Amino acid sequence: MSETLLAITMPKWGLAMDEGMVVAWHVAEGARIDDGAEILDIETTKITNALESTAAGVLCRRVADEGETLAVGALLGVISEDAVEAGEVDAFIARFNENFAVAAAEAATQGASEPEIVEAAGWRLNYLRTGEGAGAPIVLVHGFGGDLNNWMFNQPDLAQSHCVTALDLPGHGRSGKDVGVGDLGALSGALGAFLDALGIGRAHLVGHSLGGAVVLDLALRRPETAASLTLIASAGLGPEINGNYIEGFIAAGRRKEMKAVLAPLFAAPGMVGRDMVEELLRYKRLDGVEAALRGIAEAVFPGGRQRTVLAGRLAELTQPVQVIQGREDRIVPPAQAEGLPANVAVTLIENAGHMPQMEAAAEVNRLIRKIAV
Repeated sequence: MSETLLAITMPKWGLAMDEGMVVAWHVAEGARIDDGAEILDIETTKITNALESTAAGVLCRRVADEGETLAVGALLGVISEDAVEAGEVDAFIARFNENFAVAAAEAATQGASEPEIVEAAGWRLNYLRTGEGAGAPIVLVHGFGGDLNNWMFNQPDLAQSHCVTALDLPGHGRSGKDVGVGDLGALSGALGAFLDALGIGRAHLVGHSLGGAVVLDLALRRPETAASLTLIASAGLGPEINGNYIEGFIAAGRRKEMKAVLAPLFAAPGMVGRDMVEELLRYKRLDGVEAALRGIAEAVFPGGRQRTVLAGRLAELTQPVQVIQGREDRIVPPAQAEGLPANVAVTLIENAGHMPQMEAAAEVNRLIRKIAV
């Protein structure tokens, strides 16, 4: 295929996604786009989000129409680095579709990566490991009420250059629902036991929200485990937190209630899809979930405040540390990313709320990859 032509394809956002619908194009044919620019919106049953370009160039062809539903990996459009003839673009599309049909047939006979369970010092933890690469792996830790699927826009991309492991914290996802005393020490202890059980001596630790406080606590207790730290919309950096969100998440038992609770997570509430809501409701109906969430909330966020603030201890860390924060975060105040020790790199992302790893995935992935060297 021409080296000057690049394919825009339907992404795979999460293990369950096998197709997506093109909602709207943001770029006209013939327009020049920058690396990281939003090209089009894609809707799945779980979430609606913008697909960002991974290269700069000219959008020389929009292959997929708005409203069209296509399989993961299907061709959506074509970017050209240099000027090309229409016939060359036509040939590129024909070759791509021919190769895609062959690849789809081969993929149907091969199993994709699936989550696994590990017993680690009494903790029963669910995890997904993908990719490979030299050096320390990347370990992704979600926030309160989340699970490893919170990294659907990050793990596949990062796995192109690293071994990447995402886990469900105790009480979450498919992990066991015993959370012990439920405080940061218990959760970071579970993470440390997980690393030991998988033979991961040192990792680039990435934590979101509660997960940020968990990886930070582990790095302070066991500095040798952290090759670097990336804290995304992190807890543990100040006493304030949106206690109404925490209580609302625990209490929500119906679809309308859960959707209303999830809306403040995003700068654009329309990102929340019906499958995201239904999956969380199914999770919350599992035995032991309410007690687990309540136990963590009371131990880590008593009275709607953060019990443990670790911001002042960031200066103790000698490995690279970065904080990534959405300017429109309505769960953790963006001001908590200010005034941190000089060894901490801070990135504030415009038009992002509490979930920048979803709302600005390309930028967050770039920042993680930059520190994970």
